[in-house]
Amino acid sequence: MANDYFSFKQFTICQNKSAFKVGTDGVLLGACAYISGVRSILEIGSGTGLISIMLAQRCNAEITAIEPDFESFIESCENVNRCLWKNRIKVENTDLQNFNPGETRFDLIITNPPYFNDSLKSPDPRKSVARHNDTLTTGHILEGAGKFLKDDGRLQLVMPYVEGTVFIAEANRFGLFCNNILKIRSLPTSEIRRLILIFSRIKKSPIERFLTIEHGKRHEFTQEYINLTKDFYLKF
Repeated sequence: MANDYFSFKQFTICQNKSAFKVGTDGVLLGACAYISGVRSILEIGSGTGLISIMLAQRCNAEITAIEPDFESFIESCENVNRCLWKNRIKVENTDLQNFNPGETRFDLIITNPPYFNDSLKSPDPRKSVARHNDTLTTGHILEGAGKFLKDDGRLQLVMPYVEGTVFIAEANRFGLFCNNILKIRSLPTSEIRRLILIFSRIKKSPIERFLTIEHGKRHEFTQEYINLTKDFYLKF
């Protein structure tokens, strides 16, 4: 069972209410999100608030986080209100389909989305919604990005390998093109399990990079993983 809280170097995430807890995917996305020149950020599905808080630590952008699950929304607000950057993070209890930021458009839209299409659903309905894309499809994400991104804005997200490759192809139909691919594997001999993808309206050949988390034994982390996450994890 996951702990009720997860301590980082500059903040603590309480996670007893949220449908899903702190995980490697969210930490990696928050740690490697491309934030150069970013002044406004939208996070789709804040969960515990982890990614928004990580981004607030890394840059000076104004951040809006949306979360449709009420209990997760409450916990996200509580975590944000305890952090050093609470004045730059706004959390709203809404889904993407009903989100209305008025005339505001964002430099960066970021999300760790639900990604299981046909796999067995959890008996916990909140976890099922959080893990499956019935209520937030790839089409919803891409439509939202097209609507809420600035002309030179970026969409960044983490997905499993298969779903990510499908998403790249689908994004082209919405005028969004993959510019950067980070391929993540657990061990040097492992298959690629996750992709962190960056999209924009500019079509160009994507830059591809690799990240290996561990050398070969559990908890023997690679230097590249340590460098990426050392501003956050207590153990580094």
